[in-house]
Amino acid sequence: MAIPSELPTVVSSDTTRGNGDANARTPPGQTLTAKWPVLHYGSVPTLATANWSLRIWGLVEHEITLDWEQFNALPKTNVRCDIHCVTHWSRLDNLFTGVSTKTLLDLAKPLTDARYVMQHASSSPGNDWTTNVPLAEFLDDDCLLATHHDGEPLTAEHGAPVRGIVPRLYLWKGAKWISGIELRATDTPGFWEQNGYHMHGDPWTEERFGW
Repeated sequence: MAIPSELPTVVSSDTTRGNGDANARTPPGQTLTAKWPVLHYGSVPTLATANWSLRIWGLVEHEITLDWEQFNALPKTNVRCDIHCVTHWSRLDNLFTGVSTKTLLDLAKPLTDARYVMQHASSSPGNDWTTNVPLAEFLDDDCLLATHHDGEPLTAEHGAPVRGIVPRLYLWKGAKWISGIELRATDTPGFWEQNGYHMHGDPWTEERFGW
């Protein structure tokens, strides 16, 4: 999929901390890297776009399922942001391209009692991997489901064909290989949250673990 030549770009607020100074933009306990380390649980799935789909369900007016062609027919956006991994590395000035979460949820129309999102993904064939995010934060202007990073299609190791990006939280709060968005009234832990990670995951207050 080619990126349209002219796209709107959202700049995440964290990139302006300290007038853009790299140290001011790096949360406590983090080390800057120019690389993008590959970290995940289980094997890396290889998902053909012809077999990929995104389902949005739960507390919505319209449950929808989009195939690859329908997803890519939606308006695209760029997001320039910093990313922070709970394993203590940060990478600044990433450019992600994809479909904003607002655009997607405008199609499904969340109900008034929807407060949380559970992202679902296939971490390996037949396995459902999940992570939870407050709906209000999932709908921030800098959140999207990305297909490209720095102008290149995502690799399988980084979540191709589509991954969630929630820049103001630790990177695990955006699901690689995302295939579902479930809207809920109550918060419930996803995979890493069940295994000791924080329910929220704010890097600026070092919400790494839940104990």
